[in-house]
Amino acid sequence: MKSVIPREVETLWTLFTAPVVWAGHFLVCYVVMAVYCAKPGFLGVSFDGYRLALAGFTLACLAFIIFSAYLAWRQWGFGSAEPPHAKATDLDRRRFQGFATLLLSGLSFVAVAFTAIPLLLLAECQA
Repeated sequence: MKSVIPREVETLWTLFTAPVVWAGHFLVCYVVMAVYCAKPGFLGVSFDGYRLALAGFTLACLAFIIFSAYLAWRQWGFGSAEPPHAKATDLDRRRFQGFATLLLSGLSFVAVAFTAIPLLLLAECQA
């Protein structure tokens, strides 16, 4: 069976995927809520509507980060070789990049979850 996902990703951009998703999530959440607090009737959507939309956006971002972590885990070799990957070979470079991407994906997952906590706990904007 032919896989849609490439076996090995030979680019450094995969390392930055999860942190970019977190940064985008952070930016969208805080900009949307800042606009709502400045103009509460903007677009005719209630606070709970915005909160629900941002919760869905958060779940999509978390799913994307999990997918990125899976690709990194696969690039690392499913954890078959222990770090450090310090030899000057293509295999060790690929495994190091996969391991680093996996760690950044975990950090980004936690960061997205912590960014979403105010959506759950805070009430409407205070004047």
